[in-house]
Order: sequence, then C-alpha cells, then structure tokens
Amino acid sequence: MTTDRIEHDIVIAASPRRVWEIVTQAQHLGTWFADAGAEIDLRPGGELTLTWKEYGVSRGVVETVEPHTTFAFRWALDDGRPGEGNSTLVVFTLTPDGDGTRLRVAESGFGRLARGADQRAKHVEQNTEGWRLELDELRDYAEAA
Repeated sequence: MTTDRIEHDIVIAASPRRVWEIVTQAQHLGTWFADAGAEIDLRPGGELTLTWKEYGVSRGVVETVEPHTTFAFRWALDDGRPGEGNSTLVVFTLTPDGDGTRLRVAESGFGRLARGADQRAKHVEQNTEGWRLELDELRDYAEAA
C-alpha cells in the first residue's frame, strides 16, 4: 500500500526569518531547490514555477503564506497546472529551535493521484529521497550565507 504522506525534519543554524526567505523567495528557491530557476507570486493563489536542468518545469499554486511559520504550495506531477488527481501538497513549517530553526516538510496527497498503485509508490519513493537531498542542500545554503 502506498503511503499518502512523507515528512522530513531538519534543524538549520539560521533564524526562522532567514529560513523563511530561503524557502519563499525565487532567487533562493532557484538555487538550493530548482537548479535552473524559480518564479513565485507569494500569496495564496499565486503561481509558482520551478525549473530543473534535468527534470524540466514543475508548476504550482501557493496555498498558505504565514510569514516565518508556514508556507504551502500544491504542485503538479506533469508540466500542467496542479489540479485534482495530478498534484500533491507541500507544507513547510518553521519553528525556532535554540539559535536556529527546525524545518519540517510534509508532502501529502499521493493516494489521490490519478496513477496506478505502482506509479504512486514510485512517486512516494522518489520524493522521499528527493526531499532528503534537497533539505541537505537547503541547510548547507542557509548556513553558508
């Protein structure tokens, strides 16, 4: 059975304000996450475009913007607009942790993808590993700045 949700937690030696900038501003998203650029209209309903050299373009829609605490977007599996059956929800939650920030990323909705069970399971597996790698890059990026 495919899990519907994946989660990762990391602690970053940077303030919540700094981590917020890194997860919500295009110039940062296009560096640690999407390696060929990003565009974001940072408001609920705003569009998000992430571009990778190897994987192409992923389109998203901003769902939640609570400065310095919660940022969420829905992104499409293909290059279309996110909608029912073709997207998952990504939620970043930031909480102070000593002098740093605990960042939790949760991605959900895999069970509602209009794909076969094998394809859904593969998507969960790829994103589980992908988030682990991307969050390591985010931490390195935030702590080097």
